[in-house]
Amino acid sequence: MAELEPEPVVRDRLAYRLKRALLGPPLVTERLSQEKLSNPMALGVLASDCISSTAYGTEEMLRILVPVAGVAAFTLLMPVTGAILLVLLLLTLSYRDVVSVYTRAGGSYVVARENFGPRVAQIAAVALLVDYIVTVAVQTSAGTDALISLAHLTGDGYTGIDHLKLPITAGVVVLLMYGNLRGVREAGRAFATPAYLFMLAVAALLVVGLLRALDGGLPHADVRAHGAVPLGESGHGWLYGASLFMVLRAFANGGSSLTGLEAISNGVSAFRRPQGVNARRTLTAMSCVLGVMVFGVSALAHFTHAVPYTDGNPTVLAQEARLVFGGGWAGTAGLVYVQLATALILYTGANTPFTGFPFLASFVAEDRFLPRQLTRRGHRLAFSNGIICLTVVSLALLLVTRASVDKLVALYAIGVFTGFTMAGAGMTAHYWRRRESLWKTATNLAAAVVSALVVVIFAITKFTEGAWLVVVVFPLGVWALIRINRQYREEAAALENVPAFVSDRPHWRRHVVHVLVDSLDLATIKALQYAHELRPNEVRALHFVIDEPRARRLVARWDRSSGTTVPLELVDCPDRRLRHAVAGLAARTTADGTTALTLLIPRRTYSSPLGRLLHRGTAEEMARVLEQLPNVAVTILPFHVTTAMQRVRAGGAPRP
Repeated sequence: MAELEPEPVVRDRLAYRLKRALLGPPLVTERLSQEKLSNPMALGVLASDCISSTAYGTEEMLRILVPVAGVAAFTLLMPVTGAILLVLLLLTLSYRDVVSVYTRAGGSYVVARENFGPRVAQIAAVALLVDYIVTVAVQTSAGTDALISLAHLTGDGYTGIDHLKLPITAGVVVLLMYGNLRGVREAGRAFATPAYLFMLAVAALLVVGLLRALDGGLPHADVRAHGAVPLGESGHGWLYGASLFMVLRAFANGGSSLTGLEAISNGVSAFRRPQGVNARRTLTAMSCVLGVMVFGVSALAHFTHAVPYTDGNPTVLAQEARLVFGGGWAGTAGLVYVQLATALILYTGANTPFTGFPFLASFVAEDRFLPRQLTRRGHRLAFSNGIICLTVVSLALLLVTRASVDKLVALYAIGVFTGFTMAGAGMTAHYWRRRESLWKTATNLAAAVVSALVVVIFAITKFTEGAWLVVVVFPLGVWALIRINRQYREEAAALENVPAFVSDRPHWRRHVVHVLVDSLDLATIKALQYAHELRPNEVRALHFVIDEPRARRLVARWDRSSGTTVPLELVDCPDRRLRHAVAGLAARTTADGTTALTLLIPRRTYSSPLGRLLHRGTAEEMARVLEQLPNVAVTILPFHVTTAMQRVRAGGAPRP
């Protein structure tokens, strides 16, 4: 009986073994349905970005108002905050409709695509993609500011970690990437707790602040402290020295408090069933929490006069914690808890884009507006390519801005509110066509109009501070996505347009097989054996002469060998341009239009890095040269040299 070949042993590559060690065992596709979030878990994971913006939204408003209106800025702060809360109300009503109607993740992109078509939807796609990228940079930078502020307020001006802001921030981004590459469930468990710790911290801050205010008033911060933002002259009234332009700039900056509101609609598919109902409830809870926190932090700033500092440290929220909790060990403990909870929520708030960006990128890629590689799930069922892309671009943005929250906010709200505008406009069109609800139509129209006004305000008032970059990137991004789609459509049109009269029967009269011979060895014998198995009309063994003495020795050995029945032919290659010589011979062989040529190229493979280093492979290069010839097929036949070596060492005979 013939000896049975043992089952091949497929060894994992080193890269895969490292990935398995870092990320854990791979998850099978059947477990995808199990990777869902409960409502409390979803609130912690998806709402982190939204509620964590409380830590810097008020400060960004004061950063504009204080240098212009002086102490009056703390009075102006409350009306501006009220306007922002009104926008929050409109957006919450609009997004409640979004998650109810469109239960597939994708948010404003899916809404715009379904109501305005795929091309218009790319505006929403670019807006959301830019928003996600900037969110990662802003949240992690603000989280590091919280830690540095804690060092300032507990170390009597200690600034020893200020210079580490960028590396700390970048390290956190890499850590978030790692957590998300492990999969949704692992990321959820790790990133949900800080959201509740931060809610508790702000609740304690507001309750203690209210009690102290009722008990005799809150202390004031030193608005003229060294390093604080210069204080403008307030004069006789709120708007003396503060133009409408500056108030609008403050409103635009404060709009950063609403970033992340779209996260639940973008990740609605991560909820358990019924997804629409659960997402709607979680969105309502998130908006209520956000509204209370934004109003409370602004009210504390109004009463305590916590002023922003030029370099961002200590933050307004950190000053409020110091003023509210006071000195002593209890006050210090409260400050430490608030700052650590703030840092954690800001860092984990940057996790929301790691959930939303890959999902959105996969949807856009399914519509053929982004590369298809973004649709593939990775080792732990996460969209690994999207996670890695988000990480790389976010790190680049951090490097360019030196992790400055003030610089990053200038890039922020345009993308966010453009997405809000597309969602509101899409839902308006949805209800208008169906004549379902005049109230919902009006609500979504109001949300769209207000969001569009915020985009215009932000583009004008923050243009010179970096918003010009987003204004330029937007049309370029939309053009790039449409260009990718056109490429995919043209490829599909060329490949799928199969004429009705075309048959899969061959139209060639002759089939010729050429075996490229570099040396007489087991790899060549294997290629010759395979050539005969194809039953062609003719088999030729060809050696292209690069080295004449070596070619003569090869012919002499070939003629002496009893294992070859095909004569070896030498083809001159005087200029040593092997690829050109092979392509020319293939073209001449098939020039009559009735001859098909199969070119067999033996490829010797090696397991060891040394073997791969010592031998240069040209098979793939040859295949690329010949791929445009219509009647030519290239087959690369691998021969594992390392296995043959092992058999010889074991005392056996190598086999082709």
